[in-house]
Parts: sequence; structure tokens; C-alpha cells
Amino acid sequence: MNPRRKKRLLAVTSVIFGLGAVVGLVLYALQENINLFYTPSELIEGKGPNLEKPFIGQKLRIGGMVVPGSVVRDESSLEVSFKLTDTGPIVTIRYQGILPDLFREGQGIVAQGVLIEPDVIEAFEVLAKHDEEYMPAEVAEAVKGIKHEKPKYNLDSGN
Repeated sequence: MNPRRKKRLLAVTSVIFGLGAVVGLVLYALQENINLFYTPSELIEGKGPNLEKPFIGQKLRIGGMVVPGSVVRDESSLEVSFKLTDTGPIVTIRYQGILPDLFREGQGIVAQGVLIEPDVIEAFEVLAKHDEEYMPAEVAEAVKGIKHEKPKYNLDSGN
């Protein structure tokens, strides 16, 4: 092998190794910031074909319905505790702060937090989900008189 080819091979090998190292470092850095989404059933029973459960201390997001009668507020602070369910298991969510206006018992929510026990999450954010038929009053008034008609052109024919 002549010296010119040797230099090219060394340069290409160095670039490939450098890119591999950069990708590996980026993936390692992002590992701590990945928030996986769970339902209460997946949290308790496991997720995926291997039924993998999150580990204590893992950041995660969990979504479900607030169990009616489960909201407990601390009178001396902003601490709130409530239970979350989907179809079976129940998970406890602890939150320090002001809950969203749409939050209520029987309502769907998504909480982001850290798993502190196998069925307890210390949340740092709670998002209340509204139903799909919700429409702001201004929008409802604006669309009240609009008739929905089929378009007169056909998208498939290019006209």
C-alpha cells in the first residue's frame, strides 16, 4: 500500500471512529432526559413484550383518570395527593403546586415526575386533558352559523 492510500485510510478510519464516539456520547447524555410514557397498568404490570418496569428514581410520564374521591389536599401547603387509574391498577401521584383549572376527579390527566416507590410518583408537572368535544365559547359562537359543504373540486383529479 502506498503512503497516499495509507493516509486516506487513516483519515477515513479516524472520521468514522470520531463520529461513533460523538453519537455514543450524545446517546449517553440523553439517557437521563428521556421520559417514557406509562399508563398505571403498564407501570404496575410492566411494559412491552418483556414486561419491563421502570426503576425507582426514573423520570417518566403517566396518564390516566383521576379516581373520584381520591384527591387529598394538605391544608398548610400546596401539596396534593391523588390516585390515578386506567382499567385496573391504581397509582398514587404526589404533587407540590397549583393544579390546572381543568383538573378534577374523573378527569384525564398526564403527570411528569419521578418514580419514588413502585406505585408512587412524585410529580413536578400535572397537565389536565379536556375531552375531545371541548370548544371555547368564542369558537362555538363563530362556527354556529357555518354550514359545512362538500368542496366543489376533486383533489384526486388535480382540478
